[in-house]
Amino acid sequence: MKFGRRIKDSRYSEWADQYIDYSGLKKQIKSNLPWNDIAEADFVQSLKNELAKCEKFQREKSEELMSKITTLEKEVVGLVEKAGLQGSEDASDDEGEERTPGDVERHVESHRDDDAGSDDDDDDDASSDISVDAIEERFRELEEEVAVLVADVHDLALFTKLNFTGFIKIVKKHDKLTGFSLKPTFNKEFLERHPFYRMNYDPLIVKLSKLFDLVRTRGHPVEGDSSAGGSQNAFVRSTTKYWVHDENIVPLKLAIMKHLPVLVFDPNKEFSKADSAITSIYFDNEDLELYLGRLEKTEGAEAIRMRWYGDVTGITIFVERKTHREDWTGEKSVKERFTIKEDKMNAFLAGHYTMDDEFDALVKKGKKTEKEVEGMKQLANEVQYAIITRKLRPVMRTFYNRTAFQLPGNATVRISLDTELTMVREDDFDGHDRTNRNWRRTDLGIDHPFPTIAPSEKELFPYGVLEVKLATKVGEEPPQWIRDLINSHLVEAVPKFSKFIHGCASLLPERVDLVPFWLPQMDQDIRKPVSAKSRVLIERPHSNAHSSASATTSAIHSPARSSQPSYHEPVSEGEEDEEFMIQIAKNEDEHLRLPPGAAAEARAARDFREKKLRDEAHLKANPTSKPSSSSKVNGNGNEHEEIDGLPRRNSSNKYDPSLRIDPLASSDRFDKNVSLLDAKSLKKLNEAVAARGGKPGQGQQEEVDSEDEHEHDVDEEEDESGNQVIYVDQFRAPPGKRIAVPVRVEPKVVFAAERTFLKWSHFAILLSGVSIGLLNFIDPRDSVGMLSALLFTLTALLAITYSGGMYVYRIVKLRKRMAIDYHDKYGPTLLCAALVGSVLVNLVLRLREL
Repeated sequence: MKFGRRIKDSRYSEWADQYIDYSGLKKQIKSNLPWNDIAEADFVQSLKNELAKCEKFQREKSEELMSKITTLEKEVVGLVEKAGLQGSEDASDDEGEERTPGDVERHVESHRDDDAGSDDDDDDDASSDISVDAIEERFRELEEEVAVLVADVHDLALFTKLNFTGFIKIVKKHDKLTGFSLKPTFNKEFLERHPFYRMNYDPLIVKLSKLFDLVRTRGHPVEGDSSAGGSQNAFVRSTTKYWVHDENIVPLKLAIMKHLPVLVFDPNKEFSKADSAITSIYFDNEDLELYLGRLEKTEGAEAIRMRWYGDVTGITIFVERKTHREDWTGEKSVKERFTIKEDKMNAFLAGHYTMDDEFDALVKKGKKTEKEVEGMKQLANEVQYAIITRKLRPVMRTFYNRTAFQLPGNATVRISLDTELTMVREDDFDGHDRTNRNWRRTDLGIDHPFPTIAPSEKELFPYGVLEVKLATKVGEEPPQWIRDLINSHLVEAVPKFSKFIHGCASLLPERVDLVPFWLPQMDQDIRKPVSAKSRVLIERPHSNAHSSASATTSAIHSPARSSQPSYHEPVSEGEEDEEFMIQIAKNEDEHLRLPPGAAAEARAARDFREKKLRDEAHLKANPTSKPSSSSKVNGNGNEHEEIDGLPRRNSSNKYDPSLRIDPLASSDRFDKNVSLLDAKSLKKLNEAVAARGGKPGQGQQEEVDSEDEHEHDVDEEEDESGNQVIYVDQFRAPPGKRIAVPVRVEPKVVFAAERTFLKWSHFAILLSGVSIGLLNFIDPRDSVGMLSALLFTLTALLAITYSGGMYVYRIVKLRKRMAIDYHDKYGPTLLCAALVGSVLVNLVLRLREL
C-alpha cells in the first residue's frame, strides 16, 4: 500500500484535518517541475506550516488530555466521598469492617434487599436508592470516558509516528525529484523549531493509570497480601524477559495498564523524570570473572553492583549481590542487598570502613532484629572481602527509566518496562581512569543519551526491556491477559537477557571472547505484524461514535467494527497515489516538462534498468522456481498479494539504531539519529551495491531507481497480512568470538557419561578375558588360535582406548559447558563390527581345518 493511501486509511477520522497534508505537498512538488528557487521557497513555507500545525495540535491535545484526567480524578474522589457517607448511614452494623473495592456494588444490592418489603418511609428510601444508583451509573460512565482517554493517548502516539514518517518521506521525495537538497536543513533546523517528535508520554500514562485504577475499583484500590507469591512454598516463581521495539512501548504500557496500575511509591508527589531513573554500577576485575560466570551460568556465579534510584544527588546507595544457583542443587538464585551512604562508599570499597556499627544502630532503634542484622553483617563482610581479594572495581554502568506495574503490596504479578537503556564504561583497563579514583564517574547524570560521553564509551540499547515476574500456584496457569501479552506482536522473548553481560560484550570487545547468544541477532528487526491472534487491544468503547485507526479487531468481531481499516506501519518507499500515477502515465512528457529528446533518453534508460532488474530477478528465481513477483506462496501453498509491510524477526536486513527514525523513542536519541542519517544511509547503500558487484559510486544512482531496496541472501515469503517474512537459518559470531549458548549441566549428566564409560570398560574386560583364555590354554603351535587371540586382544584394546577417549572428550566439553552433539554415531557400530569380524575369522579358519 502506498503511503499516500495508507495515511488516509490509518488516521483517526476526527483528527483528519490535523495530519500532514501529504498528498497536497506531493502534488505541490510535481506540479512545479522543473523546480526553481521560487517553487523551493513556496514548498519550504508549506512544510513549515504543516509542521507548526502538527506541533500545535499535539501540544494542545496532550494538555487537554491532562486536564481531563485531572478533572475526572477530582470527580471520582467526590463520588467516593458521597458513596462513603451513604454507606456509613445504611451500614452502621458493619462499622468495624474494612471497605473493599466491591463495597459500592454490594451496598446497592443490600440496600435494595433491605427495602424490598418495607412500606414505611418510602420517599426517603426511594431517594436514597436513586442516589446510590446514580453514583454507580456515573462510575460506569466514567469507565467509558477513561477508555476513550486511553484510546486518545494511544492514537496521539500513532499521530506522532505517522506524521513524522510523512515529513521524512516528503522531504526525501522532494530531494529526489527536484534536485534541491532540503534534507540536511530540515533535519537540523526545521525539527529543532518544531520538535513534536519529542513528546514524552510517561506523565500522561502515570496519571491515566491512577485514574483508571480509581474508577475500576470505585475509589478503593486493591491492596493485596504483601507476601503473596513471596514466601509460600506452594508458589511457582518465574521470570521472563522480552525486547520491545520503541514504536510498541506506548501501546504496551497502555495495554498493561488496563490490568495492572503503574506502581508509584509516592502518590502525593507529581511525576518527574527522575522518579523512574535507575542507575547501577557493576563490579568486575580485568579477567572479567564475574562476567564469564554470569554468562556461563556456573554454580555460585555472582554479580556485585551498586544501585541508586533517581538523580545522582541521592545519598542512599544499595549494595547488591546476586548469586546464581543451579536447579539441581535444590536452592534458588538469590539477590541480597543493604544500604550505605554515598560518602562512605570509597572507604568501604578500600576496606577502611565496615558496616557493623551502622547495622548495630538499627537494632537499638528497633528497625531490625538481631538475626536480620547478623545476616546483613555477613553479607557486607563477604561483599567487601570479594571486592578486595578479587580486585574488583567499577566496570559497567547501566541506566534506564523504569515503569513498574504491580498491585500495591501484591507480588503475584510484577511487570517492569525499562526504556532508554544505556551502558557506559566505568573501567580503567585501557589506562584511562574514568572515575578519577572515585567509586563512580562524575561526568554524567540522568540526561540520556549522555551527550558528554564519547560514543565509544556508551552503548545505546535500541529496545525496551520488559520483565514479567509471576508467582502462581502449583498447577495454575498464568492469567489469560499475560499469555495474550507475551504472545502478541508487541514483544520478542529473549531468555536470560542481562544488561551487564550485554554492556561488557558490546563495550569491551578486546577483552571478551565469549559473547551472549543474542548479540549476533542485534542487527535483526524484531518488529512483527499484527496478527489475528494478537489480543492486546487499545479499543474505543462501542457506544462511542468514534472511529479510531488504533482500534484493532477484537476476539469477537462485529460487522461494523471489522470493516474499519486497521493501522499499518508506514514503511513503504517510492510511494505514489494510484490515480496520480495513471494521469502521469497518460501524458508523461507534459508532467515531466522535459524536451522531447531528454524525455526519450530518460524513458530508454528507465526501460533498460527495469529490464536488467527483471533479468536479475529471473536468474535468482529460476533455480528454485519461485512464484512471479505479483504473488507469493505461503507455507500452506496459498497465494496472497504482495503488500509492503513490516520485516519480521530473523530478517537479514540489518537494524541500525543510528538510521532508525522513531518519534516514540527518546528525543535525545532521535537528535543523534538525525545527525547521522545522511552519511550512514549513503554508506549503507554503497555497501549494498558493492555486495552485488557494483561500484560504490552507483549507490546514489540506485537510490533514484529504488528507494532503500534491501537485498537478501535468504528465502523470502509474505504472511497473510502482506508483511514480509525473511528466514535466516543461522547466526554467526563476530570474528574471533564464540557464542555462549545456554547449556544446562546437571550432575546426572556427568554420571551418565561415567556409566557409559564403565559399560564399555566392562565389555572390554570380557573380551580381554576371552583373549587371555585363548593365549593360556591353546597349543602355541595352533596358528588359528593364536590369530583369534590376537584379534580379540586388539578388539578389547580398541574398546578400552575408544571409550576412555570419548569419556575424556565428553567431560571436557561438559566442564566448558559447550553445546555439542554428545551422541556417539559411529563408535558402537565400529566396535561391534570389529567383534563380529574377530568371531567370523576364528570360525572360518576352524572350519577350513576340517
